[in-house]
Amino acid sequence: MTSTTGRQAGKDSDVGSLSRAGDLFQLLRDGRARTRAELALSTGLARSTVASRIDALMLSGLVGPAGEALSSGGRPPSRFAFNPSARLVLAVDVGATHVIVALTDLGGNILAEHRLAQQVADGPEAVLDQVVAQGKELLASTGRTVAELAGIGIGLPGPVEHDTGKPVKPPIMPGWDGFDVVSYVQQSLPVHVLVDNDVNIMALGEQSAHWPEHSNFFFVKVATGIGSGIISNGQLQRGANGTAGDLGHVQVARGADVLCACGNYGCLEALASGPAVVRSLKEQGLDVARGADVLRLAADGNLQAIQALRQAGRDIGEVLATVVNLLNPSVIVVGGSVGETGEHLVAGIREVVYRRSPPLATSHLRINVSRAGSQAAVLGASQLVTQYVLSPAIIEATLSGAIAG
Repeated sequence: MTSTTGRQAGKDSDVGSLSRAGDLFQLLRDGRARTRAELALSTGLARSTVASRIDALMLSGLVGPAGEALSSGGRPPSRFAFNPSARLVLAVDVGATHVIVALTDLGGNILAEHRLAQQVADGPEAVLDQVVAQGKELLASTGRTVAELAGIGIGLPGPVEHDTGKPVKPPIMPGWDGFDVVSYVQQSLPVHVLVDNDVNIMALGEQSAHWPEHSNFFFVKVATGIGSGIISNGQLQRGANGTAGDLGHVQVARGADVLCACGNYGCLEALASGPAVVRSLKEQGLDVARGADVLRLAADGNLQAIQALRQAGRDIGEVLATVVNLLNPSVIVVGGSVGETGEHLVAGIREVVYRRSPPLATSHLRINVSRAGSQAAVLGASQLVTQYVLSPAIIEATLSGAIAG
């Protein structure tokens, strides 16, 4: 336990210092307005120290006035709160056949958005040139400038080395392997650029926007492939090489003789992805070409399509039952072009997970369709940036740089 004398000595030595301004700022990120006295009480810092740090945060625009508190006599004390509109984030979702570029504030609120058809197979320069052009257009259309950008978050449909932001042998992204996405984008937009796998950022977006009270959260994307994002104890889990959550190539007993594109037999992706369901229905004589056709048929009551989606859900549920036993999430959310509209798919998942997992692990488990839908990725890309640029270390570096300048 810290002694009173030691704490006071620390308070005195901290006066006028910005070394912990970033820590003080974290208290204000919840959006609740506080007075200097309330901040001093909750942090144990001297009021003069709190005042100097609040002044610096206000100068940066990250904190702004938020009215006055009730007075107990004399002048009412001023309140201060996080100002999410101080800076902007460019949030980017690169898919196999689309690019979504959104402009958000630091609170993750989408201010403007462009969606366009774009093949990721066209290569990194073609795709990222579009990202930069669309980003600049969004800034211009909202009357904002590049100087107001805090950073850019980009989700890619393949494995990403998190520390460098470089794609690693992505199967559907010819020309992207090892490409320096960060440096290429920074040539045109010189701000922080963070890159991650698309399912990871979808997990971040869904959890932060719709399930913030759940710190053990699991997101499953069912589309052309099958992948997942894992949030455990509030932290996104990427694994040693960034491949954590690759559910698509877990073996499922029913598919022992089904060959997957990876060369193995029985992979979940070969049984339950959008193309796999389309293939199974074609073999039954139905005229389907893509996942959307399957969903349309199911919505019209076609029993073959309904049964195919239900079986895909059971196959996914077989893998997720193991996930529940290992990770004990409180929420599993199913998204992606097939998952987010596949009620029958989710019904199949629930059927198996609740049957195969122990009662303690499922007593409070919720399995839901994505609430964020097609916006999950851009919400997560925004969150990826704000978690970084609003971290204590970056806030302190920003304030120090402003003072030095």
